[in-house]
Amino acid sequence: MKNAFITGANVGQANALVKALSARGWRVFAGVLPGAPTDLETGGNVMLVDQDVSKDDSVQTSAEAVTQALGGEGLDLLMNVAGVANIAVGVLEGADLAAAHRLFEINLFGQLRVVQAFLPLIRRNAPGSRIVNYSSGAIIANPVGAGVYNMSKHAIHGMTLTLRHELGPFGIQVTSIVPGGVLTGMSANSHENTHNSWMRQPDEIRRVYSPALENVMCKVLPDMLEKTGSTPEQALEGTLKILDKKKWAPMELLGKDVKPMGVMRRLLSDSQLESVMRSAFKIPRYGKA
Repeated sequence: MKNAFITGANVGQANALVKALSARGWRVFAGVLPGAPTDLETGGNVMLVDQDVSKDDSVQTSAEAVTQALGGEGLDLLMNVAGVANIAVGVLEGADLAAAHRLFEINLFGQLRVVQAFLPLIRRNAPGSRIVNYSSGAIIANPVGAGVYNMSKHAIHGMTLTLRHELGPFGIQVTSIVPGGVLTGMSANSHENTHNSWMRQPDEIRRVYSPALENVMCKVLPDMLEKTGSTPEQALEGTLKILDKKKWAPMELLGKDVKPMGVMRRLLSDSQLESVMRSAFKIPRYGKA
């Protein structure tokens, strides 16, 4: 029986992955935010482990609980899925720095905490054990209004690239899964959420940026998500295919919207790709009405 630990398993893709891997015969330790609702229960191949990735002591306690439950065995798979998107939203000039710090504590430092705490268990089952860090298609598209989130996801992929060098000698594979839009709770009500985020920005920021970017942020991007985003079922199927690969690339693309961007990223220069993204997002060109 293989062993996996998955963070952020209360809901969403991590929740679905716990169910899918346990159905495949894996023993799955599901990291769940204490007090947050979930339909998961400890039983069968699943063990719920309280974990708040933004807190050092919580992550360390969760690692100790898994270590004890494994009784000398190690982990074959660590999946860093926990993350947030709907805070510190808006143009970077008006970003709420306290909210930005909070997002980084969860998205970036949360993943680093988990890697540090669980690597001894991953190394115990090397060679052949693996780590997945969830980045985002935002690191290719760089959408306006999501700058802080995008910064955290770029940093996550940077962590992955370094870990590949540091852990390769042990026979441990690491990849960034780079999903596009997935129509889950995090992206639900996208038009309403982006409008509310826009209205929470300072009045002066909205006055300056509204002519150029309000339509992009509040209509174009949510429209694209609803039109091209993957269903949770499609995202789960794609993730399982990635997990089944014998050899991982540094970046594994997931979703019908992000895969074409991956092709363009390989074929186009940075400037050409930027031009394509600006056109797709309907970002006005300077001097053009």
